[in-house]
Amino acid sequence: MINCILIDDEKNSLEMMEWLLGNYCPQVTIQAMCASAEEGIAAINRFQPDVIFLDIEMPHMNGFDMLEQFEKLSFEVVFCTAYDQFAIKAFKYSALNYLLKPVDPADLQETIRRIEHRRSTPTRDQIDLLLQSMRRQDRVSPARIALTTNDGLIFVTTQDILYCEAESNYTKVALTTGKKMVVAKVLKDLDEALAGPDFFRVHNSFLININHIKKFVRGDGGYVVMNDDAVISISRSRRQAFMDLFAKF
Repeated sequence: MINCILIDDEKNSLEMMEWLLGNYCPQVTIQAMCASAEEGIAAINRFQPDVIFLDIEMPHMNGFDMLEQFEKLSFEVVFCTAYDQFAIKAFKYSALNYLLKPVDPADLQETIRRIEHRRSTPTRDQIDLLLQSMRRQDRVSPARIALTTNDGLIFVTTQDILYCEAESNYTKVALTTGKKMVVAKVLKDLDEALAGPDFFRVHNSFLININHIKKFVRGDGGYVVMNDDAVISISRSRRQAFMDLFAKF
């Protein structure tokens, strides 16, 4: 069983989450439903939940300020948000759980499954990375990203990423150090998280950092040679968009 606390200043949201959990996630027990961050802090200290479902925008004290009140986070956090796509991108590269309002039952069930199989408490680095990312105004690729591996979280400077290669439900990430790691994310998720001027999806199976291209070859359908000498094909449908990136040079 998973014990949880719901924290949201909107009564309708609390009642909807209660209904969703009751109907789609019977393995979850709700210990308390709180209408403010202050109530949430008291409930967390009293019940010591496994996970909290936390609204971000609340009066007096928002979700981030509430988390700052705890010296150490001993519970998982699922952020519930109605933010736009750029903020959702921030959640993805900080590797934190989130649900987009209105909450979809399938998304909720998948989140609970992840918590059951990979239960871990968020780190301060993750929270700080999320806050920094959400405050950025230029919407460019993040400076750092949290990558989820079988061993835990690894924080990587995005400019150290050479390319990402799809491997079924996982992604292999190649770094400038020569290290390669398998990340528990599909390539589509990393593509969305790293979206910006430095990264380009050249193929269904490859996302590359254009700053680490050694050579572009037009023949044989078109391919690039990366700084580690990896040869990566460019799909026909994306070749023109790729070439347009360099048209101004």
